[in-house]
Amino acid sequence: MSLNIFDGFGTVLYEVAQALLPLLLCFFIFQIFFLKLKIKRVADILVGFALTYAGLAIFLQGVNIGFMPVGEIMGERLGQIEHKWLLIPIGFILGFFTAYAEPALTVLGQQVEKVSAGYISRKALLLTISIGVGLSISLMMIRVLVGFSIWYFVLPGYLLAFYLARGSSKLFTAIAFDSGGIVTGPMIATFMLAMFVGLASVTEGRDPLTDGFGMIALVALAPILSVLILGKLFQKSEGKNDVRAHSRS
Repeated sequence: MSLNIFDGFGTVLYEVAQALLPLLLCFFIFQIFFLKLKIKRVADILVGFALTYAGLAIFLQGVNIGFMPVGEIMGERLGQIEHKWLLIPIGFILGFFTAYAEPALTVLGQQVEKVSAGYISRKALLLTISIGVGLSISLMMIRVLVGFSIWYFVLPGYLLAFYLARGSSKLFTAIAFDSGGIVTGPMIATFMLAMFVGLASVTEGRDPLTDGFGMIALVALAPILSVLILGKLFQKSEGKNDVRAHSRS
């Protein structure tokens, strides 16, 4: 089988340009009327735009010719294994490492660590969100195998999230809901979605159009719950430290 890695690359270049040009235009408007940065700084930013353009184009081309086909093939092969229960731990492992490799989550972790002055470490946040995503992928495996409606997971999950958010700090609530949107980035949305479509297509009694989708909603919920639970653990730890400090004084 022959494979041309540049098939459709022109279309990808055009779509990425469409996405980035409005941002570049906004930057120039702000530069002219508000920012008035030095020429060297503007040149550095333009180089950053160029690198972003090249990186996104190459990445999306790789998604089209590699990530999505591989994900779908993996889903089809996993759906043919004899012991179906193995899909649950396999789903957790795939979900954990796919989330851990998500570039947007790395940026989020760095920003949170910087803003909180190290109070919330990047590694702790990444591990927490990755574990949550791994559990959500495992639940999605159960859903495809058993045939549960997505509402059985999503509705109680968001009710629990709102309940946890009521007693959580503003910092962790903000981080939790931001991470829910960030985690459904190119790694999860391309590889895992294609895998579930492939899995549903070879699972008896399942329709890839109805059972292969819905994973994004569940994955978006997982970081919200996991970060809010992390916030509760931080609050309990702070409470214990306050009690110890008071007893010593």
